[in-house]
Amino acid sequence: MTYTLRIADIPISERPRERLLAQGARNLATAELIAILLGTGQGPGKLSAVGLGQYILQQLSQHQREPLEVLRDISPQELMKIPGIGPAKATTIVAAVELGKRAFQTKPNERTLIDNPAAAVAALSHDLMWQNQERFAVVLLDVKNRLIGTQVITVGTATETLAHPREIFRETIRQGATRVIIAHNHPTGSVDPSPEDISLTENLLSGAQLLGIPILDHLILGNGNYRSLRQSTALWREYPQGD
Repeated sequence: MTYTLRIADIPISERPRERLLAQGARNLATAELIAILLGTGQGPGKLSAVGLGQYILQQLSQHQREPLEVLRDISPQELMKIPGIGPAKATTIVAAVELGKRAFQTKPNERTLIDNPAAAVAALSHDLMWQNQERFAVVLLDVKNRLIGTQVITVGTATETLAHPREIFRETIRQGATRVIIAHNHPTGSVDPSPEDISLTENLLSGAQLLGIPILDHLILGNGNYRSLRQSTALWREYPQGD
């Protein structure tokens, strides 16, 4: 099978750049996003840019991990081992990945209003999102839900961590916070809560009721995704926080 080499040879309505402009980056397949970076194709069978993007993802999947997980930490030298990827294409891809990580990990300034889960995730991303060990952290807020700071409370193994309520509320009181968002990461990338996550949340919500320090949410982060337990469970109805 023979493929054309240039994005310009693809019908306009199907070109990744035009589709991105018309539909937004979120609606493009990963191979199409890579194709925009590549600009041209080739490699085995004279692939198009999109075909070469698909081929790169196939090669990365041989690492027994998700292709995007491999791509996140890949070096130009490793990319250049893939047929069709020279120094220009390799450095362009690595630069784009690094820029994305830096943009994602940028923390909001102190006193930024944290009024939704996404804002809290932005504050925690650097400490939790891409870590290969499980970490438990808190977002410390004032009475108007403005950011005071974040703090990693515990660091566990690759599969578990322990977060004692005493440590969490001690840090909250020490920094003068009046409300808090708790969070931890799952190194596997899954953001589904475990039974232990639910049990810990129940204990912390119960303790927060006694101390009068509302816990506004419990977030689980991992590999670019997150879940709000307040939005996805009934725990806050069972343990009202008076917030």
